Amino acid sequence: MQLSKLPKTTSKSKKRVGRGYGSGRGGHTSTRGSKGQKARGNIGLFFEGTKFKKSLIKRLPLFRGKGKLKVKKAPILVINLKYLNLFKSGEEVSLESLQKKGILTKKLKDDVRVKILGDGEIQASLTVTLPVSGGARKKIEKAGGKVVEKGREKAPVVEKNKQENGETQKEKKEKTNKSPVKNKKESTSG
Repeated sequence: MQLSKLPKTTSKSKKRVGRGYGSGRGGHTSTRGSKGQKARGNIGLFFEGTKFKKSLIKRLPLFRGKGKLKVKKAPILVINLKYLNLFKSGEEVSLESLQKKGILTKKLKDDVRVKILGDGEIQASLTVTLPVSGGARKKIEKAGGKVVEKGREKAPVVEKNKQENGETQKEKKEKTNKSPVKNKKESTSG
């Protein structure tokens, strides 16, 4: 072993600027030159050279903030049609029944969403109360089952112009135009 060939184990520490004449980095401007923006402070990461032009970050307000890349909706749990063969004919397929059969775990979040896709075949005729894909719907109906998505019933369409008493705005306008109004001449002469 030779002392001259030993690996270095120490590293030179970084020189600290602005710590007086004894620091070895000058005492007046401390390696920053004289005057100017860089001599006085740090420049922000997104500084683009002027105050007047809006910075890139301020031009993209929707992308700012903590958690900007997080998905807000809960992910959809996908269940293929072949797993529904655990059910007997006439049974209802819902979130609770899928948990009872062990297809889904017992501990699910409240906002969880489940969708059934059409991979595989099904023999039993089932009543499915969950969202299904188009292919899965065809296969379920072909096997004699039916798909009833809860919460998807359309609200009754109400006429836009209907008032509380049942007449339309047009009818109401005609009614007000027909009301008797005396002419100015008749009212002044009498």
